Amino acid sequence: MVDAADFRRIALSFEGTLAPDELTANIKFAPDEQALKCAVAPDAFAALDNAWGVQGWTRATLAALSEAELRAALEMAWRRGSAKPARRGAAATRASRTRRG
Repeated sequence: MVDAADFRRIALSFEGTLAPDELTANIKFAPDEQALKCAVAPDAFAALDNAWGVQGWTRATLAALSEAELRAALEMAWRRGSAKPARRGAAATRASRTRRG
């Protein structure tokens, strides 16, 4: 079982949010990863009940997770986030500035 202090310690380099009550955290998974987590551990993971949930945001109940399970979930989400391609608009803007001279 993990708590808010464990979440903060493990999640230092991760985009996630700890609920004000410090009992749950929201983690962004890819939709297929979210479906897997929710199916395998429904007591620990649940899709948010709104448009954010459709995008992969998932509520993690900290008391239902071991430290290893929380770490694995955060690493899965981090890998998904770190694999994002560069924004096309920013690259195009830089390229046009370079051509101008």
